[in-house]
Amino acid sequence: MSQSLVRTAAGWLLGLMLAVAAGIVAVNLVNDSIASPQQPVREYFDALQKGEGEKALGLLHASVPQSNAAMLDGTALQTAAARTTGVEFGAAVERGGNQVMVPVDYTIDGSRLHTDFLLERSSTEWLFFHKWSFVPAALPVLDVTVVNSSEATLNGVPVNMPNGRNSFAVFYPGEYEATLNGQYFSAPPTRATLSSREAPAAPLNLLTEATPALKDAVSGKVKEFLDSCAAEAGKQQKLQPDCPFYHATNNRVIDGTIDWSITQYPPVRIEPFGGRWVVAPLDGKARIKARQVDLFTGALTDLNAVHDFSFTTRLDIEADTIKLTPLLSY
Repeated sequence: MSQSLVRTAAGWLLGLMLAVAAGIVAVNLVNDSIASPQQPVREYFDALQKGEGEKALGLLHASVPQSNAAMLDGTALQTAAARTTGVEFGAAVERGGNQVMVPVDYTIDGSRLHTDFLLERSSTEWLFFHKWSFVPAALPVLDVTVVNSSEATLNGVPVNMPNGRNSFAVFYPGEYEATLNGQYFSAPPTRATLSSREAPAAPLNLLTEATPALKDAVSGKVKEFLDSCAAEAGKQQKLQPDCPFYHATNNRVIDGTIDWSITQYPPVRIEPFGGRWVVAPLDGKARIKARQVDLFTGALTDLNAVHDFSFTTRLDIEADTIKLTPLLSY
């Protein structure tokens, strides 16, 4: 064989070896990047940030337990992922059986957290490129309760709360905030951070309270009732009117001189009890002024007395309507 032919063959052989080496490098680069087990995890985090619940669910291959699905898409999902920052995808750890664990570190509201995602090699494309997918599992569930309310807000989305409770299927990682901001009832926000399926968050419990608007409205109705009662007692010239207050005496009070007034209106406290809202007993003071005659001496004197009184009421609230019914015992 001539030297020229040998050199040509050697050149072709070297070129082939370089091409093979370049192909191996290219395959490894692809398998370490877009075909790496970290790639579906990156896509999953991206779907969460964009509020694309259908895509996130498809990537995760997760089943949805029997629960409310309000947190699995759109604004609610974006809000859950919005506080997730500083995401770092670690090197995959072999778990055997074509499975790997992909560690992810991130920060939510200043706390550094960690989640492990289990993936499996599902197939190979073009003979060389690995295809990875999440090992199927069920989504976690977040329980929410609210005192004496059939509605609440979770991650900015109004949700129904039958009998004051509900369960929501949620993605992870994420942060979930429950609030109640009604006209007459509200609850301070409470948050839960979910970092994995295996460590579900504690239930979110909303402790509902009457708003200042409701207290003011009930106080106004209490004042209206007492003022009306005092005016009617004066009009009818009664010492023991159909009111929470009365005056008892052995003297004869001169008709036409009786004047009732409220000197201290009851402070209003509205509290939950037995699945409804009740007004705590109302305690106040009433003054009676009149002229009276001592039946033993015949002396004429001024009557000016202040009496403590107490009564209870029934509170009924329907939509924007407040009804207060005094419950008087005689």
